[in-house]
Amino acid sequence: MKEHLLLMAGNLEGHLEPLEERCHIHRCYDDAGSSRVLLSEFGERIRVVGTNGHIGCSAQMMEQLPRLEMIGCFGVGIDAIDVGVAKKRGISVTNTPEVLNDAVAELALGLMIALSRRIPQSDRYVRSGYWESGEMPLTCELSGRTAGIVGLGRIGKELAVRLQCMKMRVVYHGRNRQPNLPFEYFAELEEMAAAVDWLVVCLPGGEQTDRLISGTVLDALGPQGCLVNVARGSVVDEEALCRHVAEQSIGGAALDVFAAEPCVPEVLRDAQNVILSPHAASATGKARHDMGELVVRNITAYLDGRPLLTRVI
Repeated sequence: MKEHLLLMAGNLEGHLEPLEERCHIHRCYDDAGSSRVLLSEFGERIRVVGTNGHIGCSAQMMEQLPRLEMIGCFGVGIDAIDVGVAKKRGISVTNTPEVLNDAVAELALGLMIALSRRIPQSDRYVRSGYWESGEMPLTCELSGRTAGIVGLGRIGKELAVRLQCMKMRVVYHGRNRQPNLPFEYFAELEEMAAAVDWLVVCLPGGEQTDRLISGTVLDALGPQGCLVNVARGSVVDEEALCRHVAEQSIGGAALDVFAAEPCVPEVLRDAQNVILSPHAASATGKARHDMGELVVRNITAYLDGRPLLTRVI
């Protein structure tokens, strides 16, 4: 007998062939009206959900899926999944760590280079013909600067290696000191922010990290310091960031994530010392392919009764 799989995001399209013979696949991300009909007809039969880190799986959705046993998430962040409800009901949750580490670390470094060397502005300077009227102002180098990584997990460690290749000093802040690492640890985030030139956010979203990068942290970073966020928009107090950008009380920001995506505050869109990216850190063909394959491998393991490969809860 085929299992019933609810697909809540289109990211897994193109990876579903191994599941098509084993599952009835119900797509629930195109039309709200059709989704309601689908859930009313099949909700009580669905045991597996495939989703992504943006859509997640809410408590309200889980209520409509009384037999749900497993959620496979396309992405590392699971803050859009109601983990409390999942734990209470014994629902397993998997994500896709490791396979996107390089892509995210590369973009973080790219954002830093783009901001320090003003690459977007340089491109516009040449295209507009302004170069014919004179040279652009001088820019800054990463070499010799200090980068403070907030959240030295898998992605943070990959970024640290790349920053060392750029001849930068690397320090970090997290819940705990990690032994056997060659980087200075700061127990206090504000203290680290005051000591670095670049503050790079690489930790998960969720209640525990909500607006961790506060106005006070940005005050400590100061008018020469730059913020980079490749984590979640919720980790940064966006109102405070907009205020600091408008007042030029930080050196700049390079952002891949925002509080209310895809809406980005006008202050950030207009600022010349801000680099913006449309939540694209893992958006490479290789990373997205490997992420989709890992979700399907986890679902297949569940169907086979085998241990899940990347179980979070």
